[in-house]
Amino acid sequence: MTKLFDNPWQKITSKPIYNNPWISVREDNVINPAGGEGIYGVVHFKNLAIGIIPVDREQHTWLVGQYRYALDEYSWEVPMGGSPLDDDPLNGAKRELREETGLTAANWQLLMKVHPSNSVSDETGFIYVASDLTEGETEHEDTEQLIIKRVPLRDAIAMTMDGEITDCMTIAALLRLQAGMQSGEITL
Repeated sequence: MTKLFDNPWQKITSKPIYNNPWISVREDNVINPAGGEGIYGVVHFKNLAIGIIPVDREQHTWLVGQYRYALDEYSWEVPMGGSPLDDDPLNGAKRELREETGLTAANWQLLMKVHPSNSVSDETGFIYVASDLTEGETEHEDTEQLIIKRVPLRDAIAMTMDGEITDCMTIAALLRLQAGMQSGEITL
C-alpha cells in the first residue's frame, strides 16, 4: 500500500526541450498514479522567486507597477524578483527591495514560502516583510520600466480583494500579512 506522501509518479525518461538563462523545460515520459503511460512537461526555474512587503511606521507599503510581457497586461505587485538558487533568499530580498524601490530595511521577517505554479513548475518563492525602512536611490535593471507608489497597507490589501492586483505572490503575501496582524502573530 502506498503511503500518502510517497510519489505515485514514475519517471521513465526525461529529455530537455528548451533552455535559457532563467528557465529550462523538460518533457518526462511517466507512468501516472493510475498506472497509465503519459508525458509531463516541467518548467524548471533557475532562480528563487522573492517578494517583499516593505511597511513603514505609518503602515504604508510600496507597490511596483510594470507591464508583464507574458500576460500582455499591466500589473501592480509587491517588490519582487529572482535570487540564485544557491544564495540565501534574504540576500536576494534585500537586493530586490533596494533595486526596485531604493529602500533598505533594518528588520526582516520571513512571512511565507510559496510554490506559485506547482502543477507545471518547480518554482519556489520566499516572501518577506521589511520594516524600519530607509529611503535611497533605485537601481532598476535595463529590462524594468517601473512605477513605484507608496500606499496605505489597507489600500494595497483592498486592491487584492477588488481584483486590481492579480499577481498570486502579491495576493498571498498581503492577505497572509493581514491575517497575521489581525491575529497578533505579526507585529510591525
